Amino acid sequence: MDFSPLYISLKTAGLATIITFILGIYAARFICKLKKYQGFIDGIITLPLVLPPTVVGFFLLLFLGKNSFIGQFLAVFDINIIFSWPATVITAVVVSFPLMYRTTRGAFEQIDKDLIFAARTLGMSEEKIFWKIILPLAKSGILAGAILSFARALGEFGATIMLAGNIPGKTQTMSTAIYSAVQANDQETAFVWAGIIIVVSLMVMVLMNYWLKQQQKINSFRIAVPKLLIFLFLLEQKL
Repeated sequence: MDFSPLYISLKTAGLATIITFILGIYAARFICKLKKYQGFIDGIITLPLVLPPTVVGFFLLLFLGKNSFIGQFLAVFDINIIFSWPATVITAVVVSFPLMYRTTRGAFEQIDKDLIFAARTLGMSEEKIFWKIILPLAKSGILAGAILSFARALGEFGATIMLAGNIPGKTQTMSTAIYSAVQANDQETAFVWAGIIIVVSLMVMVLMNYWLKQQQKINSFRIAVPKLLIFLFLLEQKL
């Protein structure tokens, strides 16, 4: 059995997660700071989340095809995106980016604004506030978004088969391998790839839940210790 779809899927999902991790954080920060047209821009960013994957793939074909401006520009350098491995990464980024963005933005918006106001009062710059206060406090939500993005990129099918195709050893991911196996009436192979996707996705989600639970314990401890010290101080004063 050819295991190249597993390697291609993991490589694609891994690189796509790194890209969406960086872009999602900065997009969430940018939208949170916007005062005008926030809802409209947010809707555009999250549109791939609600559109059918085949529609997303169709628009990517229009933007990156040989007849598009981008396609013609890349053709000058003898670069073709369609039916190539980079196309699988592009589709994975586009469909998983909204998950990373929405989760990260939600984590940013849940941060106590009094902490940010206090930091500004103490003279901290906006960059230091972002790196020293906002990111550490939102790390649980950011990691959750990255894991969800990885799982989404790992199982992407519709947009991938539209833009990257289903070329064995080159662009065939586990999802497209399942499609090919079903088309060939090879249910055994389809079951194998479906089982691998389920196991990998389940492991990722279990690890995420475990990590989040550990973070909750750590945060509870950090909150409980100062409260205990204050209680002991008041008790000592009373005695």
